[in-house]
Amino acid sequence: MASRRDRLKKLVVVQEQLKALHETRHAGFVANAIAAEAEAQSLSDSFDSTDGISQLFPELYHRRIKAAIDKKQLNLGLANVEIGKIATATARTNMVERAYRDVRRQDERDSADRERLEIIERKSADDK
Repeated sequence: MASRRDRLKKLVVVQEQLKALHETRHAGFVANAIAAEAEAQSLSDSFDSTDGISQLFPELYHRRIKAAIDKKQLNLGLANVEIGKIATATARTNMVERAYRDVRRQDERDSADRERLEIIERKSADDK
């Protein structure tokens, strides 16, 4: 069976991967929101121009602009959800790392204590 130290070490790795996943998703949502905003701005600029297409189909432009703005808002909302998940993952990672460090220090202390006891036992055996 794996020791507590080994299990905690693996859990730290998993928690860091989970945190990285949420950070990546957050970045993707922000990038999508920026792209949607750029699309809405582009459509708005082309609508304001005096060419005939925007004057012939104004409702089409308005729908596309609204869809782009809605997409931006949706992605910003999803990005905010991911921020909460990043905070949770960070807290969990920190907690597991602390537990891992504590267990590692305790293992080192136990190992040093065993070495000292072995030295004392050898010395007392040599004295007899």
